[in-house]
Amino acid sequence: MVYEAFANLIGEINNLMYSFVLIILLLGVGFYFTLRTRLVQLRMLPESIRVVGEKSGGKNSISAFEALMVSTASRVGTGNIVGVAGAICIGGYGAVFWMWLIAIIGGASAFVESTLAQIYKVRDKQGGSYGGPSYYIQAALNSRLLGVIFAVVLIFTYAGGFNMLASFNLIATMKGYDFYQQVNVPLIGGAILAVLVAICILGGGKKLVKVTGVLVPVMGVLYILMALVVMVINLELLPQVFKAIFVGAFDFEAIFGGFAGSAVMQGIKRGLFSNEAGVGSAPNAAAAADVSHPVKQGLVQMLSVFIDTILVCTATAMMCLCSGVAPDPSMSDGASYVQVALSTVFGPVGPYFITVAMLLFAFTTLLGNLFYCEGCLNYIAGHSLNKLPLTVFRIAAAAVVFLGAQMELSLVWNIAEVLMGLMALINLPVIVRLGKTALDCLGDYTRQKREGHNPVFRAASIGLKQKTDFWN
Repeated sequence: MVYEAFANLIGEINNLMYSFVLIILLLGVGFYFTLRTRLVQLRMLPESIRVVGEKSGGKNSISAFEALMVSTASRVGTGNIVGVAGAICIGGYGAVFWMWLIAIIGGASAFVESTLAQIYKVRDKQGGSYGGPSYYIQAALNSRLLGVIFAVVLIFTYAGGFNMLASFNLIATMKGYDFYQQVNVPLIGGAILAVLVAICILGGGKKLVKVTGVLVPVMGVLYILMALVVMVINLELLPQVFKAIFVGAFDFEAIFGGFAGSAVMQGIKRGLFSNEAGVGSAPNAAAAADVSHPVKQGLVQMLSVFIDTILVCTATAMMCLCSGVAPDPSMSDGASYVQVALSTVFGPVGPYFITVAMLLFAFTTLLGNLFYCEGCLNYIAGHSLNKLPLTVFRIAAAAVVFLGAQMELSLVWNIAEVLMGLMALINLPVIVRLGKTALDCLGDYTRQKREGHNPVFRAASIGLKQKTDFWN
């Protein structure tokens, strides 16, 4: 009874947040920064590809490319596969269009938040840097309390909601196999996954982390290639698939007849969950990069949004829709739709490929999420935590992974989306409030580029009054 009441409450909050508040806020902030930056996400896309190859200046710092890999590894996860497939099953073909739109518009928000993270980053004892929304909230708004609130919400979102969801989605892919009915897969699989995560985050699995760090980009490329193969095999279906996407996106009768399950809501929710633009997660990775100008890392994180949604999420959508298998609400978990679609094209090999991809994406996402959390724990404490409290947190985080495998579809998605929405509700108004600083920084960058220089940032160049650890 209590469980049902809690599930219903979370569902109602989710519908309220995404039916009104967040859709207006996300699109409004995205359009605002798109106009103010003069379409930076498209205008400077070639520049973002160029700067991602620049090397860092110090041995204790990470490069723009390495920061891109950290944020992309966290972004590219189970939501790119089962989240996208589930959104199509519930919202129809049109959900794909709204995912594209939230990525393109959100690219401008991602640029601003990551540029701000670079401007207000903090120097560590080894000479490297760290930071994120909590730090630019405190530095620019002089509010440590709001910074702590954001850090707490992020920890609950990533160690709780997102990691429970990654665990649930991975176990859900096992439903298509015969052994799922013979043994308690959620219990056994959840326990194994929790133990593996605990081994890695407690320091005993560094080699495994390195291996998955190499395998996931490779799997990402293979995943996109697999989608291209499906599209080529079913080339005659492409025109009608694209037509159905655009027709479904603007089927206003269907949208307003049941908004909670519409293409608009499903596309925006799954797009935001996937690329996290404006949520305030990627700035934690962006702040660690060693670049000569904050705009460079803003451009790189903007590119990460496109990689995540325009490439990987589109790969899932095309893989499913070009298979000839029509989306159906009965496959709303997403996993079954992807597996049926691939088995139609590739036979029994298809579901195995998806299971392997899900395993790698889920595992590295679980680890990457906890990287963000530990940075926020240090912020809350006001110093780098010693081994004991970190160990307690890591064990608790592993237990949450086990818990997620036991939960129900709607509840685990609703919890993740509500927590993510709370992060966005804090971060989006803040970056609007601080937007002028990021826009001035962009103006300084483009001016130096026009003069033929490799842009180097100085706080005085934009009249920044707050003292920074790097730019004064």
